[in-house]
Amino acid sequence: MLRHKLIHPQISSILAASGHHSTILIADGNYPASSKRGPRAELVSLNLMPGVPTCDQVLQAVLSAIPVETIQTMKTETEGPYALDGDPPVWEDYRKTIQAEGLNLELQPIEKWDFYEAVSTNDHVLTIQTADQQRYANILLSVGVRM
Repeated sequence: MLRHKLIHPQISSILAASGHHSTILIADGNYPASSKRGPRAELVSLNLMPGVPTCDQVLQAVLSAIPVETIQTMKTETEGPYALDGDPPVWEDYRKTIQAEGLNLELQPIEKWDFYEAVSTNDHVLTIQTADQQRYANILLSVGVRM
């Protein structure tokens, strides 16, 4: 299912083997990638140094390679030390990337613990760990079908 802007061989191989409803997590630098993933999911660590690469950069590459039918984010907290008023700035970057790819998809925020559950399923095939330092930058993609 590859369309190619993506050149990372391991990520390309995993995506090529994925199918409809497989999920791919693009995780920020704070995500517990070693413990919060599906039982068969592969982990690719791209975290070179703080902030490099970002989740949005990885999203651009992945969206060029596979059809995506849903995109979920981790809903922001409204109380406590990680609370935000409104959407995190990174979500606007995602919206621009999604639009630039010509997709008619909305971000679907889900509660933090529901997000972890969604990642921990048998459908989860890949976590790409970035070094993004933005809060609430985790993004879960569900593979669609080639039309």
